[in-house]
Amino acid sequence: MKVVTTSIPATGIPSTLGVLLAGGLARRMGGGDKPMRTIGDRTILERVIARLSPQCSGLILNANGDPARFAVFGLQVIADDVPGFPGPLAGILAALDWTAANRPEIEWVLSAAGDCPFLPRDLVARLHEARERENAQLAVAASGDQTHPVIGLWRVALRNELRHALVVKDIRKIDRWTARYPLATVTWSTEPLDPFFNANTVEDITEAERLAALDAASQ
Repeated sequence: MKVVTTSIPATGIPSTLGVLLAGGLARRMGGGDKPMRTIGDRTILERVIARLSPQCSGLILNANGDPARFAVFGLQVIADDVPGFPGPLAGILAALDWTAANRPEIEWVLSAAGDCPFLPRDLVARLHEARERENAQLAVAASGDQTHPVIGLWRVALRNELRHALVVKDIRKIDRWTARYPLATVTWSTEPLDPFFNANTVEDITEAERLAALDAASQ
């Protein structure tokens, strides 16, 4: 079992396992693994890991197909167990099930898209703070006027309810499922760049190069 583990400061933030969602088909890039595309001298996935490792009590990767292609990153790779590529909810479900079986002391999972190289360094802290303040069961991120439901906090104890919704009710959209629960939404600024920018197309890679320079200058 390979899990990237990190040391979390004693800040009162609950232990949280991070899952990087890389199970998509990347059709707009002609197929392949979007997180393996390079920005500057690092892959997108390397950048995502660097952002989330200090915030989480461990990282795992949700991806389908041969896991060996991600071996260099040293992450536990878990596949969807719901057939037919039903979308990110299947990856979130796989992460909740894996956490319950392998890290039973952890009650929360953070999901993040594996193609978002500029994730906020306070992502986990702010989502937990909002969830607790608003007495919510779930929390998701937003920037500007756009919600990013794939980037959020999920309670491990809801995994059976999620499986029922996904398999029996055929609910595929994340916001359809989250609408069933008290939900906190946390908004980040889009200046100097949108921290939830994701590389969906070949053209986005060029834009990501420009944003990477802005991001480096803002540190």
